[in-house]
Amino acid sequence: MNPKKRSILARSVLPLFLCLCAGVSFAQDIPWADSAEEVGMSTERLKRINAVMQRHIEAGTIQGAVTAVARRGKLVHFETHGLMSVPNNRPMQDDSLFIMMSSTKPVLGVAAMMLIEEGLIRPTDPISKWIPEFAEMQVAVLRDPVDENISPTRIDPRNLPAHRLVPAAREITVHDILTHTSGLASGGLGSVISAASIGGLDNRESLAKNVPEYGNVVLDFQPGSRWQYSAATALDVIARIIEIESGIPFDEFVKERIFEPLGMNNTFWNVPEEYQGRLIEVVGADTAPPGRAVLYDTSHSTYFSGSYGLKSTAGDYLRFEQMLVNGGELFGNRLLSPRTVRMMSSNQTKDLFSSNREGQGFGYTVATSENPIVANQRRTQGAFGWGGALGTRSWSDPEEELTAVIMIQQPVPEVQGDFENAVQQAIID
Repeated sequence: MNPKKRSILARSVLPLFLCLCAGVSFAQDIPWADSAEEVGMSTERLKRINAVMQRHIEAGTIQGAVTAVARRGKLVHFETHGLMSVPNNRPMQDDSLFIMMSSTKPVLGVAAMMLIEEGLIRPTDPISKWIPEFAEMQVAVLRDPVDENISPTRIDPRNLPAHRLVPAAREITVHDILTHTSGLASGGLGSVISAASIGGLDNRESLAKNVPEYGNVVLDFQPGSRWQYSAATALDVIARIIEIESGIPFDEFVKERIFEPLGMNNTFWNVPEEYQGRLIEVVGADTAPPGRAVLYDTSHSTYFSGSYGLKSTAGDYLRFEQMLVNGGELFGNRLLSPRTVRMMSSNQTKDLFSSNREGQGFGYTVATSENPIVANQRRTQGAFGWGGALGTRSWSDPEEELTAVIMIQQPVPEVQGDFENAVQQAIID
């Protein structure tokens, strides 16, 4: 085994040393298996991951990637591919930082499950319990037929249909938000109607200031009646509730309760100046982060979103996934009980999600494999995970005791699928 690959944080010795000197405890590394065969995987077949990544790099599909796989608590694959900076011809690094986008959401999910486990919040609790502005919301429906409150799934903002507003049949709950069944800011008619009134919130200052304003948003459908993804708003409501219940800012809560116990020393909303050089320089006008865009802010955000905003490394996120596949524990630090992890990763939406993605269900911030064959997935039933708009993706497979992470910064589902297939092919017992 190449010595530099013996630790997933092999190039992060100095930050770890500084943490120790400051009196902050950090977790040990995920150990390497002596061989892939030791944990029921094939050394030769794992090489297919490298071949897949190289093929996509040569085709120009992606500029580079970091891939990682662990089984039965031991690393079997951790590789860098291609370039982190095309203009400067800089090779990808083990500790390259990626803009995680919606890969932030499962972190919010774990934070929420902590408070659910502690009895501080309940899935059935209405959001108005903490934020009164959400007490009386309205739903956008078509004007005709009047006797059927129909909310269109997608609409053309340039050609709004005749519509009216009706009262929400019930209040939005914690469960609704965590499962994307609330109707809040999910891209439908209500979202378009509300865009002008909340457009000024794009330059976000804090959760405390802006989340109450979301109570003025018109809902896209009746709460609990549909699954429709809220990319950048709804989960921030839960982040604010966590702040209220914990008494500390959301970013501090996550750092103290999740990042530090897991040794995720390379995961940030605001990347320290000395780490900015480790951020991927994305090539391509369609995916390159605009310099001042809130969604991609890397250094000075004051709005710590539960929906997006994290930057992380493959090694750090593998730790997070390993904790989940272990049933909520890693390195002797228990974040959640196994029962709570099962609750988080179980289908909580019945058939609402499968109507969008056949063969899958949706838990609390993560999708779960109900029928991998129907879903065209290379996973085991019960595997769960999520990804980000710029290409990051990961999953945990409790039955196979497997975790896998792919970090890319071009949103190419084909690459993610090929990686998933190569990982599954490498399992030999």
